Amino acid sequence: MYHRLFSEGQQIVPNLSEVYELALAFYESQLLTNEELLKRSAYFAKIDDAVTNHFMICTGDPVRLPKSSSSRLKSFFQKNQFRTGYATHGLFPYRGKFHPQMVKGIINVMGLKPGETVLDPMMGSGTVLIEASVMGIKSIGLDASPFCRFMTKTKLDALLMPLEPLQNALENYQILFEYFSGAVGLAKPGSKQRSRLSTKPANTLHETDAAYEICDDAYLTAVGSNHSFVRNFLLLAYLDSAGYSERSQRKSPLEQFRDILERYKFVVEKIQKVIQNIGMEIVPAAPIEGDARTLPIADRSIHGILFSPPYSFAIDYVKNDAFHLNCMGIDIPPLKNRMVGLRGKTLREKYNHYVEDMDKVLAECARVLRQGRFCTLIIGTNDNQLSKALGQPKESVKGLDQVMITLASGHGFTLFRTLSRQISGIANTMRHEHIVILQRD
Repeated sequence: MYHRLFSEGQQIVPNLSEVYELALAFYESQLLTNEELLKRSAYFAKIDDAVTNHFMICTGDPVRLPKSSSSRLKSFFQKNQFRTGYATHGLFPYRGKFHPQMVKGIINVMGLKPGETVLDPMMGSGTVLIEASVMGIKSIGLDASPFCRFMTKTKLDALLMPLEPLQNALENYQILFEYFSGAVGLAKPGSKQRSRLSTKPANTLHETDAAYEICDDAYLTAVGSNHSFVRNFLLLAYLDSAGYSERSQRKSPLEQFRDILERYKFVVEKIQKVIQNIGMEIVPAAPIEGDARTLPIADRSIHGILFSPPYSFAIDYVKNDAFHLNCMGIDIPPLKNRMVGLRGKTLREKYNHYVEDMDKVLAECARVLRQGRFCTLIIGTNDNQLSKALGQPKESVKGLDQVMITLASGHGFTLFRTLSRQISGIANTMRHEHIVILQRD
C-alpha cells in the first residue's frame, strides 16, 4: 500500500496506523510540491533525503516527563511523537482538543497557502492557530470562554518569548508558587473540584494593597521580567499544576508546580531552538473572545475554516474550567448561557438549543468564507447521551456529523469528503469521530 500511494523519495513519519492518516498523507503528496512538503507537510519525514520541518519540530523527546511517570504515559508520548505534544501544543492538557498533526494535514488538503487566512470559530486551546502560525498562514480564532482566549494567546506568545525569565522562574519556583497561590487561590489536593479557594477577590492579579505590592516585588525579583506574556505563561503553568493537584495527591501542590514549570520551560526551549535552526517564520495569529454565532468578520474574507464544535453537551467546559475562570474573575452563570451545547435545563432542551446554535454558526461560516473554499468540521457523537436526550434507541440516533451536513446544506455548503478516525480510551461512549469537509458553493 505504501509503495502504491507514494512516489520514490517520499518517506512518511513512523507510527501511521489509521486509514484517515494515510488518506491525508496521500492528498498532501498530490496537492503540494516537494518544496511545500518539506516546509509544511504533516505526514512526511523526508523528501528525497531532505528532512521535513515537521520531522525537525517533533524529533527528540516530545516533553520532559517526571521520573515518576508511568511506562504507559511514556509509551503514549513516544507512539504519538508526530501527532501531538510538539511545538507549544503540549502546554496545558485541555479536554477535547484534536491532534495538531491532523490539523496541519487538513490545512494542507484544504488548499490554504501562506498569506491566506484560516478561521477557527470555536478555537478551544488554539490548535489551529498554532499550526497556522508555524506554517506561515494567517489565522483568526474565536471562543466564548475568556480562559480559552488566554490559553491560546499564551501558547502563541511562547513561540517567541524570551527564555531567561523562565530559567529565573524555575530557580525561584517557591517564591512564584507563593505569589500565584496568594493571588488566585490554592487548589485542594485530591478534591477533584474546580473551585477557587482563595478569599481574595477574583481580580487579585491586579490588587494594589500593600500585601500584594510586596508580592509583586517578590515576583519581579524571582523572574527578572514584568512582561505580561511572561506572567501569563507562568500563570498558565500554575493553573495547570492546580488542575493536577485537584485530581491527585501523589505530590504536593508545590512539587506539582515545579514539575509543570520545568516541563513548560523544556517545551519552549525545544521549539524555539528548531525555529532558529531552520529559519522558520512565525506568522501572527488573532485569538479573540467572541461568539461564533455572530462573527466579527467581513463577508467573503476567509480562505478556509477548520474547527471542532462541541459534541452536543458531551463535555461541560465551564464546569471543567471553573477554577481557572474564577481565577480570572469571570462570572460563570452568564458565560454558561452563552456557550454552545450548555444552554437549557433538560437534556432535550440542551440538544435543541445546540442544533439551533450550530445552524447559526454554520450560517456565519458561509457568510465569511470565500466561494469555492472549504469548511472542515471534526465531530463525534455520544450515542448514549443523545439516546437519553431524544428518547430513542441508541442504534437509531442520528450522528452529529449527519446533523451538521444537513444544516450546512441550507447555507450553501456541499459535502466534499468525509473521513472517519477511531477514538481510543472512550470506546464505551464514542468510537469514532468524523472529518467532514464542506465546500462553499
